[in-house]
Amino acid sequence: MRVDHTLKSKRNVGLNRNTAFDWINYFIMMILAFVMIYPLWYCIAGSLNEGMDYLRGGVFLWPRKWTLANYKAVFLDRAILNAFGITILKCLIGTVTSVLCTAMAAYAITRPNLKLKRIYIPFIMLTMFFSGGLIPYFVLIVDLNLYDSFLVYIIPTMFSAYNMIIIQSFMRELSGELIESAKLDGAGEYRIFFQMILPLSKPVLATIALFTVVTHWNSYFDSMMYTSSQELQTIQLFLKKVITDPSVSRGLGSAATIAIPDQAATLTPQVVKLATMVVTALPVISIYPFLQRYFVKGVTMGSVKG
Repeated sequence: MRVDHTLKSKRNVGLNRNTAFDWINYFIMMILAFVMIYPLWYCIAGSLNEGMDYLRGGVFLWPRKWTLANYKAVFLDRAILNAFGITILKCLIGTVTSVLCTAMAAYAITRPNLKLKRIYIPFIMLTMFFSGGLIPYFVLIVDLNLYDSFLVYIIPTMFSAYNMIIIQSFMRELSGELIESAKLDGAGEYRIFFQMILPLSKPVLATIALFTVVTHWNSYFDSMMYTSSQELQTIQLFLKKVITDPSVSRGLGSAATIAIPDQAATLTPQVVKLATMVVTALPVISIYPFLQRYFVKGVTMGSVKG
């Protein structure tokens, strides 16, 4: 009886310790979640508030005077719409080409009959740690006639060594008997890749696609360095100018008052700037729920194993 009582006491102590540990984790995670979510929520609250009322301060958690005029001003600005169009097109084309080309390279690396594979892999790994530098890269972009061209967003990002490692690690886990049986039935490498490997690799491809979309959407450096025309300006570069250049934000506010004359008295550059930030961030955030079920599976199964 004493032994049973001792075991029960130890179990209760263990449960209490686990419960305390869990509650500490919950508390820490709630703090981290608040720190990460509140800046976006602050922008949303300010963007839904009237501009002149926002200047009084005190809008931290909830709009004091509701209005959608700030978002109307954003979507009526031609520069913003053009930047959105370029960014969406860049994300769609860049993601499809990058995932496809990287997956093809990963499949080729996994094939045992690939010639000179021992030479390819070190060169691919080398690109992950070393580069020629910004100036040689800029000269290369100019020599390839990619400067101030939409293709400067697509061609340099068609392959990623890091993503290739994740995809090829996932593909190595696929059954080799399926590929051999397909070859016995007369299927070629392209047919095996497109009709067998790609459908079976949906989790890791969805994960890589999510990484690539976020990278393309948040990128502004390539637009700032390798383009000069306003027609090729991405939304992130436009947002950077709005945040850092007071003249751009003032011009955005002035254009908004012209576009919505009946609400010109309530519009200010500050609230239009906040609305621009929200509109820029929400599209990427809305993608995560649709790809979340692939995310964990793709990363864990595609991780490099020792």
